[in-house]
Amino acid sequence: MGRNTRKRRSSLATKAIAASAALALGGGGLVWANFYASAHEENRWSNNTRSAGAQIATISCPDVGLKLRKVPKQARYGVARELANLDKQITDAYTRLASTRQAQAGDPAYVDNAILGPLKSKRVAAIDRIGINIKRVGGTAPRGLSKFAQCKGVPAEQPQPNDGNGDQNNDGQDNGQGQDNGQGQDNGQGNGNGQDNGQGQVGDNGNGAAGPVADDFVDITTVQPNTPPANGNGLKANGDSGSQGSFTTVCGVNENNNFNTDNLIVAPGVDNGARHTHDYVGNQGNNAFASDQDLDNAETSCQNQDDKSTYYWPVLRLQDGTQEFDQNELGGGAEGNLGRILKAETAEIKFVGNKQGDVVAMPKFLRIITGAANAFTGGDANANASWSCTGFEDRQLTDKYPICPEGSKVVRTANFQSCWDGQNIDSANHRAHVDFVEADGSCSNGFQAIPQLQIRLVYDVPAPVIENGQLQTPFAVDGFPEELHKPITDHNDFINVMDDDLMNQVVECINSGQDCQ
Repeated sequence: MGRNTRKRRSSLATKAIAASAALALGGGGLVWANFYASAHEENRWSNNTRSAGAQIATISCPDVGLKLRKVPKQARYGVARELANLDKQITDAYTRLASTRQAQAGDPAYVDNAILGPLKSKRVAAIDRIGINIKRVGGTAPRGLSKFAQCKGVPAEQPQPNDGNGDQNNDGQDNGQGQDNGQGQDNGQGNGNGQDNGQGQVGDNGNGAAGPVADDFVDITTVQPNTPPANGNGLKANGDSGSQGSFTTVCGVNENNNFNTDNLIVAPGVDNGARHTHDYVGNQGNNAFASDQDLDNAETSCQNQDDKSTYYWPVLRLQDGTQEFDQNELGGGAEGNLGRILKAETAEIKFVGNKQGDVVAMPKFLRIITGAANAFTGGDANANASWSCTGFEDRQLTDKYPICPEGSKVVRTANFQSCWDGQNIDSANHRAHVDFVEADGSCSNGFQAIPQLQIRLVYDVPAPVIENGQLQTPFAVDGFPEELHKPITDHNDFINVMDDDLMNQVVECINSGQDCQ
């Protein structure tokens, strides 16, 4: 099989994105304006006052999708298109931000008047269309969404990502629209992994991409252990009691070169809905236009052919100047995702239990997203990134990439939500139907414990070199250009397409304490 791409990029909207994104195609990728940051990463959510002359590094907008609680099924695709349009608007505004540095230097009000003002107007219109889509099928449009239209410039010296509330105090509330139910826990990993020393470039890092920067990396040997070891398999939901078994499914490392820039969960029916390239293992039919029946009828890369689940994550790239297949494509080089795609050396996919008691079967077609692609500018409420190195996995990083010593390899770990509401395979914001376990292993809000999916990816990637604060040949996760390829934006997606008999076997293995595959 080849790349899972489609010739559906001829629409005027798609052409507009490409024209906006391709500021200057040098070697096929974005050429960004240079400017410097002195962002103190571990304090980036603080409500500091920015200086009047602060240079704007990127743009922070509230995540409107997280505010949606009820979307009728008939309105799903229309709403998804508008949410994707909101994302595109941010990228377009960020592209303009990166290409107008000279104008900004001469006019302190330029960003507000020429970039953020027009962006707000476009967002108001898109948000209105979300309400129209919902009302058209007899639903009730959410009230107050328009207050989330305003975006903010994030100063280079004081990044202040939005908490999703139209303000920047990260209080976790959403102004009467309900809470996020603690879904964005970072498993206690913390972020005290060093501070930005002000030497890293946020603009063109010499490789044509907007980030990462020197201070996005830390020598793993200098990090203190911050989580109990888990036999090299990530943080476990289960412990010495409860359901202690496991089920491992072997699905390869994307040997079929199954890539696309879609996101079937968040943006069904939207081409390039992810705006970055995904690796896929398991189900081979996953694209924006796949129905549940399509997934059920597709082939799988898993050894157990009854597991047609789809497991996918943004690719990791080495920014070494390699011109990949997507060098000039949307989601790839045309949106700042440049360099050689790195395949994982190993991809360990395991389901584990719950330390309080038994787990119940996942429903077929259950969708779970862990982590957040907009965690840098949108706030870390749903962040769940976890980076480390082999031999050092008791040291998990959330907002830094690891520099591993010789003989050690980069590890990305994703530990998924393992509490389910018992009814829904998805929710309007793709978060509310699942939740993380509490510290004692219990599920709150009447949710039920389900097998916890853990994905551990190991990469043999050369360590980047940092000289005089300058970063050479870094690796970085694919993402939205305005997120500056920050490590905290790592995320992972899953759709359960296991045969019912296989899912029952998974549950039996876990609840009986067996380790199966």
